[in-house]
Amino acid sequence: GGLSPGGLNFDCKVRRESTDDQDLFIGHIGAIDTFARALRIAAKIREDGTLSKMVKTRYASFDEGFGKKMEEESLTLEDCEQYIKVKGADNATG
Repeated sequence: GGLSPGGLNFDCKVRRESTDDQDLFIGHIGAIDTFARALRIAAKIREDGTLSKMVKTRYASFDEGFGKKMEEESLTLEDCEQYIKVKGADNATG
C-alpha cells in the first residue's frame, strides 16, 4: 500500500464529533506530533542497527538449507511438498 512514489495519507480525527475550528486545529497538531515522533523512532532504529538486526533475525532461515534454496529458486513444487510433509506446516513460515 501507500502513496506512490511515497508519502502518507493524513487523516486526523478529533477526539469528539466537532467541526469547531479549534478542535480541528488541535486534532491536526496531535496527528502531526504523532507522525513526527514515529519518524524520530524510525530514524533511531535504522541508525542504531536495530532495524537491520530485526530483518536479519526474521529472515535468518534463508541463509542456509531449505530457505536458501528457496531464495535461489532452485526448488520444485515437489521439494516444497516434501518439506511440509517432513517438517509440518507450523515450521513453514518461521
